Amino acid sequence: MPLDLSNLNPAQREAVEYIDGPSLIIAGAGSGKTRVLTSKIAHLIDCGVNPYEILALTFTNKAAKEMKERVVSLTGSRAEQIWMGTFHSMFSRILRIEAELIGFSRDYTIYDSADSLAVIRSILSEQNISPDKINPKSVQAFISNIKNKFILPPEFDSLAKTYFENIVSGVYTVYFERLRRNNSMDFDDLLIYPLILFDNFEETLNKYRNKFKFVLVDEYQDTNRAQYEIVKSLAAVHKNITVVGDDAQSIYKWRGAEIQNIFDFRNDFEEHKMFRLEQNYRSTKKILDLAGLVINKNHNQIEKKLWTENQSGEFVTMVESLTDKEESAKVSRYISKEIHERKVNFKDIAILYRTNAQSRSFEEFFRLNGIPYIIVGGTRFYERKEIKDVIAHLRIVVNAADEESFCRVLLLKEGLGKTTIDKIKAAASAQKKTIYEVLKDSNEVAGLSGKARNKIVEIMNFVNKYRYLKEQMDLTEMIRGIVDETGLLKELRIENTLESEERINNINELISAVAQFSETTDNAKLEEFLTQVALVSDIDEVDDKKNAVTLMTIHAAKGLEFPVVFIVGLEEGLFPVTSSLNSLDEMEEERRLFYVAITRAMTKLYVSFANQRFRFGSRTYQVKSRFIKEIEDEFNNLNLVEYERIKQVKHKITSFGKSKNSSQSIKYDFSSKHSDGFEEQDEFPDIVKGKGVYHETFGSGVVLNIQGKGKDKKAEILFNDCGLKKIILKYAKLRVNLE
Repeated sequence: MPLDLSNLNPAQREAVEYIDGPSLIIAGAGSGKTRVLTSKIAHLIDCGVNPYEILALTFTNKAAKEMKERVVSLTGSRAEQIWMGTFHSMFSRILRIEAELIGFSRDYTIYDSADSLAVIRSILSEQNISPDKINPKSVQAFISNIKNKFILPPEFDSLAKTYFENIVSGVYTVYFERLRRNNSMDFDDLLIYPLILFDNFEETLNKYRNKFKFVLVDEYQDTNRAQYEIVKSLAAVHKNITVVGDDAQSIYKWRGAEIQNIFDFRNDFEEHKMFRLEQNYRSTKKILDLAGLVINKNHNQIEKKLWTENQSGEFVTMVESLTDKEESAKVSRYISKEIHERKVNFKDIAILYRTNAQSRSFEEFFRLNGIPYIIVGGTRFYERKEIKDVIAHLRIVVNAADEESFCRVLLLKEGLGKTTIDKIKAAASAQKKTIYEVLKDSNEVAGLSGKARNKIVEIMNFVNKYRYLKEQMDLTEMIRGIVDETGLLKELRIENTLESEERINNINELISAVAQFSETTDNAKLEEFLTQVALVSDIDEVDDKKNAVTLMTIHAAKGLEFPVVFIVGLEEGLFPVTSSLNSLDEMEEERRLFYVAITRAMTKLYVSFANQRFRFGSRTYQVKSRFIKEIEDEFNNLNLVEYERIKQVKHKITSFGKSKNSSQSIKYDFSSKHSDGFEEQDEFPDIVKGKGVYHETFGSGVVLNIQGKGKDKKAEILFNDCGLKKIILKYAKLRVNLE
């Protein structure tokens, strides 16, 4: 029976049925791109394409799982043969097959971000570089960015110019080789090494080009340079490549994504056909109209206009609060109202913010008001200490060369401290061996006590025992044996606290995860389970079964939808973030981020900002985001928004006078006298409290306070566009506004 495509609209169907040659599908928010992508894969199979010849790449395990389930439901079990998953999971699969060609063994370890950071800290320490001087996380982020651009250590060494770049270059070179020695790869390596593989082994490249006759890529706007080069190379012969994306939702520049990739596709595949999916199925007309007003302020975009047949819907509610504390209280009140009046569930509601730190005040009010909540982006399950302790034991059973995991296991053993570990690492480095190889005969390590040698023998016996048993035992039974033999559960039971009980539950949950993996995977291997663990993302851990409000950053919300959405903290310097204020590209990405946040909402949207907020340990005056101000006249004319403004209050502002009406204007006490009675010559006599001024970067503002005298004179200025700033006048080049 032919595949039924009657559930697709005309634009969707046209995109699905075009299968000969490259195609670019521009899919607006909520336009059914997942349906189109899965239908296209099903249509390929229906047209006789072997599922084994299809490579479908996504960005989350959750998306890949949902897509594969849909394709199987449309075409049957043969669709199980499709190579479908995240970039990292699919190319780690290729690397497991081809690892030996590039100097790795197939049982290599995948390091997560914490493992990677630990290696970088160790290298900085070896190079006598203090973490107080050079932040290891900054080095890690810089190296990741370099890798995403497919720049290897020798090339970057020639490019490094600044002091920091030269430090990074030295660390990067050692880091790259250290991971190779450990038979380990970090997340970025899972994209770097396929390129190295394909560049150096043409026969292998041709093998995969011939195998994957059809390549489909979801969220193409989020690809980095390495991902772009991989898919372009694989599709170079057959050119049956379909990329689906939306330039208006490109929000991951900070982790290497290049929006230019979606624009360049048209040049790389000149014979491509473009399809636009512009009908939105998710949001009401009012929500969609607001989103359109926002994104239309961007200049660098592919033209499209979203529309919907959904109902007009309720007004977007614009909530103004005096403080961040009041903002949290109002959001709590609105949630209660949504629950009782609209009869939605807690899990239908999401609080979206720009930075994770904003969750604190909401958590406090939710606890006080009995509102259940979950936080996405907190400490992930597989990053908890007790879980990483167990995982380290599993890793060295699979890959004994994994130095990072081996050191963690050694440190867990009573009687083996940092000094002992340093001696072992020094011996391994001197002999150019792995820690495991050195410890096969601990006598090769000088200066170890008899007690330490006995502990090392216990660990080596453990490793060798389970390296043998992993091929003989059922996976679940083996995990139970390993956990029992580590003694971790025994130690936690002796501790007998609420925290230790929670950790015991977490370890038992890990055993359950292994059991579930074993049940659902044919011939389940420990290596495969560890790969799955390493590639879990925040979104994959979203619990959509628990009835609780979801708190998350907007970046984490990408790809999700909720009936009710609150976007909070719409203030200059917070959203958009301060770092974007002087860059057009970064400002446009921040605006795209606001667009993404708006289009998560299905039926009701709240947008919130506060006039004052505690930031960096002190209260600051906030100005509502330019993203609101630049479209305010338009959404008022279109009748899209209802307001909740702050009430008329008398509010004393310490050291800055009084506020008669905080939502309109602030009146200040401008009188000032020197306490010492001595008047130093004032080089800036025109800049006084209450005076309007203009700064070339920050724009117009009002002077709130003056500190110091003469050349050291400073001013606290409330700028219209970026809030409160403290400025040294001799450097500021302020202009006094004429009155």
